[in-house]
Amino acid sequence: MLERIEERERLEREAAERLAEGKGGAEAPTPPVEVPDALAAAVEEALAPADADVEVVEPPVEAPPKPRFRDRLGKARDKLSGVFGSLRKAKIDDETWDDLEAALIGADVGVEATTDLIEHLQGRVKAEGLTDGEQLLDALKDEMKLRLTTVSARDLAFAPEAPTVWLFVGVNGVGKTTTIGKLGKREIDDGRTVVMAAGDTFRAAAAEQLQMWADRCGAECVRGNEGGDPSAVIFDAIESAAARGADLVLADTAGRLHTKVNLMEELRKVRRVADKGAGTVTEVLLVLDATTGQNGLVQAQQFTEAVEITGVVLTKLDGSAKGGIVFAIQQNLGIPVKLVGLGESAEDLVPFDVDEFVDALFA
Repeated sequence: MLERIEERERLEREAAERLAEGKGGAEAPTPPVEVPDALAAAVEEALAPADADVEVVEPPVEAPPKPRFRDRLGKARDKLSGVFGSLRKAKIDDETWDDLEAALIGADVGVEATTDLIEHLQGRVKAEGLTDGEQLLDALKDEMKLRLTTVSARDLAFAPEAPTVWLFVGVNGVGKTTTIGKLGKREIDDGRTVVMAAGDTFRAAAAEQLQMWADRCGAECVRGNEGGDPSAVIFDAIESAAARGADLVLADTAGRLHTKVNLMEELRKVRRVADKGAGTVTEVLLVLDATTGQNGLVQAQQFTEAVEITGVVLTKLDGSAKGGIVFAIQQNLGIPVKLVGLGESAEDLVPFDVDEFVDALFA
């Protein structure tokens, strides 16, 4: 006990001596500033190097804007705008009807569809007491929409059980293969698995083009030998789709054989064989080039004689002054236009919208 007391006294003396020495010299050092624990932790975290494993979140990629009919139907609108502009300022008389009839036929609405429109408009003018051109054009717009909406559903149909099969028919050069590629990309973007069938075995370029589209959008492409049996290629594609659980088969077909009779018989065979496969054919889509006008209507009539057409894909509508073919197809064949091409990109193949289409003609 005595030893601990003596040791403490010794330490106190030494401390006093050091303190005395400090007062005689420089000023004693400033004691360290105490930093709160929370502040110290925050500073340490801010100065710490970034963690290399931290995930960088990229901003979402926005989808390209949907093409508007009004922006893409300039040529078709120009075909009608001159007459429509004059009619807005005129009273309704015999000359009015002549000018309107000529404008509609010139836009490839077709004689039968034009006659039907004029007769119904004349009935409305009399019944409703319409007197000026503005009222007449409003009535015309209503009648146009009415004729295009009194038709079966325009949505593409899917089978209750996969795979669904869509067949594409049409003459060479209308954009059949490109349409399949664009539509395949859209369906894949929507989450479906797609198999493309290169059923146009008479053109090597068609199979190569379809293969390129399949590679680009992530679809499987089933091909056969050049000059081989198109029905066999399509049947194999359907069986392959069923085996791998794919949702949709998009089948290309030939657009030209030695004679029209051969072509149509080949299409009948394709349909029969496709129906025997593991999938369900819900659509037979006729692809038409809008720039061909009334010639497209003749093609449509020929194809409907061979197979039951469920809908029309109208390509190059943005580059045509003959958009009235939509009414002729509806009036003469009762077939709905389901898709239209409004440009070159895949996003420019869009569902046909009656209101947008008709409004664009009057814009």
